[in-house]
Amino acid sequence: MAARNYGQYCGVVTAVELVGERWALLIVRDLLVGARRYSDLKQGLPRIPTNILSSRLKELQATGIVRRVPLAHGLVYELTEFGRGLEDVVLALGRWGFQAMGEPAEGDIITPDSMTIAFRTAFQPDAAHRLPATVYDTHLGDFALRLHVDRDHLNVLRLGPGNARPGTRGADLAFAAGPGIRGLISGELSPADALAQKTVRVLSGDGALLERFAGTFHLEPAA
Repeated sequence: MAARNYGQYCGVVTAVELVGERWALLIVRDLLVGARRYSDLKQGLPRIPTNILSSRLKELQATGIVRRVPLAHGLVYELTEFGRGLEDVVLALGRWGFQAMGEPAEGDIITPDSMTIAFRTAFQPDAAHRLPATVYDTHLGDFALRLHVDRDHLNVLRLGPGNARPGTRGADLAFAAGPGIRGLISGELSPADALAQKTVRVLSGDGALLERFAGTFHLEPAA
């Protein structure tokens, strides 16, 4: 059962009752990337108290949004079909929230799952459809993501041990960036300025492809 009841017959109210509790949508965000163990969810949300994480997972299971799946080495949590219906909602919230994002506060972190959803939020399939297929390796702090853009399709893969498969295509452009990548995605920084200010550092490949990246991953900030 939802933790709160607002006493109104309305779809928005029902949605808030289902996923409006603190941390619930962030759990959904991370599960949109893929199935996760309890420890994975805790690692991706380091500030969530363990009792709250347990409670939210139980609530999300009770409402049919999340289910537990047994594997050979334990249990994982994954979204049900009903839960996956929240993807467009989460991406739309990400686009809306992007408009109000300022500089990161002290102690703010980015995680592989949060950045995976951020790139999916910023992806512009209409722009990508007109461009050649391109692979970007983005190094963000202590992790890296591979963005494989093929026409209007985006696949995001976390790079690391076990992810490198023989025969797979290498990156056309590999670059490193910090939170300042927001300026490139928003258009507040041109690719040339991002490179000149060292907001983005090309690690390998064709640096000119940063222009293509900025056109493929773009969100407008608030006016």
